[in-house]
Amino acid sequence: MARTPVPGTRDTILTAAAGLFYRYGVRAVGMAQVVEVAGCGKNLLYRHFPSKADLAAAYLTLARREREQATAAALRWANGPAEQLVALVAEIAESTRRPGYRGCAFRNYLTEFPGATDEPARVARGYLADSRAVVDRLVAELGGDALLADRIWLIVDGLHSGPPEQARVALDWITELVRR
Repeated sequence: MARTPVPGTRDTILTAAAGLFYRYGVRAVGMAQVVEVAGCGKNLLYRHFPSKADLAAAYLTLARREREQATAAALRWANGPAEQLVALVAEIAESTRRPGYRGCAFRNYLTEFPGATDEPARVARGYLADSRAVVDRLVAELGGDALLADRIWLIVDGLHSGPPEQARVALDWITELVRR
């Protein structure tokens, strides 16, 4: 007789996988490691996530939800597009200073799997395209052009891969760019 899964099992597995994937990379983590950290059986893992790609897509979907919540919170109190752009970059800069920060989950996945067209890659590319669209929209509202949007996006990219000490420089640069 099959056991009934404990409520929250899917979330437990996903939380375990998310921590491992973010820390070590999706390619480096085996499903056996997820089973061990989640404290579940292999059958239960595969019942919730039939493949590693399904688990990676769920991880990136969770990361997207968390990033979108952080972005919404940052933009909530900013007035006008200039302040919103500064607030957006400030939130990203702050996230790079957190202990254990290892870069952007979406960029990391696409770096590990260049040219991938699977569901996790679609989630990652979709998030990055939507994030860029927010920058483009705010720049347009500010009266800026595509070059300004490109510059801001380049700074955002740099924040995710550069040393956290440069976050202040990035924020100062964004402030200067949007308040011209």
